[in-house]
Amino acid sequence: MKIGAIIQARITSNRFPGKVLHNIAGKPMLQYLLERVGRCASIDDIVVATSRDQSDIQITDFCKKIGVAYHRGPLLDVAGRFREVLNKYKFDGFVRITGDSPLLDPELISKGMKIFRQGRVEIVTNVFKRTYPAGQSVEILNSGTFIRAYEEIRDPEDLEHVTKFFYKNSERFKIFNFVAEADYSAINLSVDTPQNMELIAAIIRDMEKPHWEYGVRDVLERYNKAMLSF
Repeated sequence: MKIGAIIQARITSNRFPGKVLHNIAGKPMLQYLLERVGRCASIDDIVVATSRDQSDIQITDFCKKIGVAYHRGPLLDVAGRFREVLNKYKFDGFVRITGDSPLLDPELISKGMKIFRQGRVEIVTNVFKRTYPAGQSVEILNSGTFIRAYEEIRDPEDLEHVTKFFYKNSERFKIFNFVAEADYSAINLSVDTPQNMELIAAIIRDMEKPHWEYGVRDVLERYNKAMLSF
């Protein structure tokens, strides 16, 4: 079973344009995410799924520079962008990851992958319902299930948010949701605004080891410390 990680990223964010390439401690935010996902041994390949919009040439140039595969597809039909990646790379399943999650714990991906590879479910997720912080989301889907369902998706919001259609029609799919030991859903470790970026930068500056050695519990400890100054 070939499983790929598909990281969706674009420059034209409504609230924080250019955030995915914003510099944190000497490197773009997207690089932190790629370095973390790249340390997940259960993933066979990584593809950055960006758009054909002129602004996203910045992302493809960055991917070329660091040697990461990329695909350019529709700007707003992000689900269609994913379908194109699946048709091109022939993944049996894929991990959907958003580019605004620079501190995603690769161990959470591995946890979801272990469940998914057993072959009993079509979707493994930790956002239905959410107990992990935003920015620690893991969604793993069977490619065949996704491609078949894509033909039914009409709502522009579902096309943009990729997996929302599946949760809205959860009775039709075999979904397994894994949960945290406590409810951290009120905590935000994703980057939607410049203020979120400042918080993530403060967490990273407090790290003494390479950032990928800090799992979600370690990140939450530094989050609580950083929040004292915000």
